[in-house]
Amino acid sequence: MKKLLAGNEAIARGAWEAGVLFASGYPGTPSTEILENFVRYPGVYGEWAPNEKVALDAAIGAAYAGRRALATMKHVGLNVAADAFYYVSMTGTESALVVVSADDPQMHSSQNEQDNRNFARFARVPCLDPSDSQEAKDMVIAAYDLSEQFDTPVMLRPTTRISHSFTMVELGERQEHPTRVHRFPRNAKKYVMVPANARPRHYFIEERLEKLKAFAETFPFNRVEWRDLDLGIVTNGVAYQYAREVFPNASILKLGMSFPVPMQMIADFARRVKRLIVLEELDPFIEDFMRMAGIQVEGKSIFPLCGELNPAIVRERAIAAGLLPPGSALPKASIPELPPLPARPPVLCPGCPHRSVFWAIKKLHLPVNGDIGCYTLGVVPPLEAIETTGCMGASIGVAHGASKSSGKKHVAVIGDSTFFHTGMPALVNAVYNRSPVITVIMDNRVTAMTGDQPNPGTGKTLQGEETVAIDFEPLVKAMGVKHVAKVDAYNEAEVEAALKAFKKLDEPSVVIAERPCALLPEVRKTYQPLHVDLGKCDGCGVCLNTGCPALLHSIEIHEESGRYKVEIDPLLCTGCELCAQVCPQEAISFRAQADHFGYETHL
Repeated sequence: MKKLLAGNEAIARGAWEAGVLFASGYPGTPSTEILENFVRYPGVYGEWAPNEKVALDAAIGAAYAGRRALATMKHVGLNVAADAFYYVSMTGTESALVVVSADDPQMHSSQNEQDNRNFARFARVPCLDPSDSQEAKDMVIAAYDLSEQFDTPVMLRPTTRISHSFTMVELGERQEHPTRVHRFPRNAKKYVMVPANARPRHYFIEERLEKLKAFAETFPFNRVEWRDLDLGIVTNGVAYQYAREVFPNASILKLGMSFPVPMQMIADFARRVKRLIVLEELDPFIEDFMRMAGIQVEGKSIFPLCGELNPAIVRERAIAAGLLPPGSALPKASIPELPPLPARPPVLCPGCPHRSVFWAIKKLHLPVNGDIGCYTLGVVPPLEAIETTGCMGASIGVAHGASKSSGKKHVAVIGDSTFFHTGMPALVNAVYNRSPVITVIMDNRVTAMTGDQPNPGTGKTLQGEETVAIDFEPLVKAMGVKHVAKVDAYNEAEVEAALKAFKKLDEPSVVIAERPCALLPEVRKTYQPLHVDLGKCDGCGVCLNTGCPALLHSIEIHEESGRYKVEIDPLLCTGCELCAQVCPQEAISFRAQADHFGYETHL
């Protein structure tokens, strides 16, 4: 049976068909949907871990125990899991282990666009690059067989376009694999990486790599498509699709395994074509291997190093390089020229509990170190409340270092899921080293930015089971924080009072700002739009400075000031009341009313 699947859905299906029993990961675009789909299959266990290293360690444990296991993460998540990734390359496992590292060229939802084929090379681990959903599913199955054959973890590296694009997939049946061990292995020389044991394991992985290089030459997903010999293209992943579209007559060597690189196959291909190019996204990974082997090839001299490719970019660069005649440019669509659309910068959602926190923080006139989450949007106008954002968990560490070195107090903002991810060690460091940093934990009861996944503070697991909900207040107190305030994030005065009190301290403090994400289904049921009394509004614009999308200028002008008054879109307003709390004229309140939008609100 065939079914239309996104790449992530296909990866989940492939894991199920391959007999995977255990999966763990941390949500991160573009990888999130893999585990969300995997846990819907019968006979499997899947979980969200606090961070990617914990997820990979857990998957390693399952593989050590003889069960086929899966770990999923986005590309920067592998930075967090790097220690685990390297040691499991050294040890190998009892059963198969696949690590999905979903790269994000163009940084659609990431702070960098690193090319994780380099991680595979560093760790001496095979890396597979699917070019559509069918290959995504089939390569997962092949990866598990490869893992068991060579006693190695295997990296599957989809990119954003593969993860989120839909193609037809031929579905198969689940293949159950017998548990390979019935008790946890006692094999210290293989699994206990003290130096005396690790040294011989290094020889093992180098010998394994040589065997993998030979295997790569016959890997079925590496294939040659012979056509015109005037142009030969070596490519992989989604770039293969662009090569087929832009160069329909060219001969193509498609690499499904991008590490180890099948150099003999490439050399044989190179000898038969007149002009040879590499078409790959991000780093000149394959190109560098070819150059080191003395093969004359073009690649990044033609195609861009930064950002993702698409057929238009490939075609344009190919024409400029003489790979295609000038007449190959596609005709522009005959549509009239339209004026540019106004910019639509990302903003915090209406009713977002982070908005009131940033409003209060700005009054402190202190530098704010941010973190990765929805609250990163506190950097955009009109709030403009964040000075730095680096990676998950960086806010507290950066604030501590800046504060200790400069002698000036800093504020660190971090979300609930991110605090569990990598914020806790940073807070322990701040406490241990007596830092005056104010840490604000923005607890919206969910991992919001990646799609409302549960975390250790929500009381639910990925599989919907009830579990312990970690309470931040006793947690941070147990870490040694003496000054802790739990506040309602919608109560601006309460948030401001806590921050003002902690601003005077010369030791660590934590503000826990609680309010569920405004987009959660149970919160949506409570929406009550607010109303502006235009008779009181003088158009001062203070409420607009909160950056709430539900606030907009009305057509009515205040006579004395000449300013446009403000009104509220009842379709967007959630009733969080921040605008009402900051309005100097007390012109905003709840009230049943029929406004110019033509919608009536009944409270």
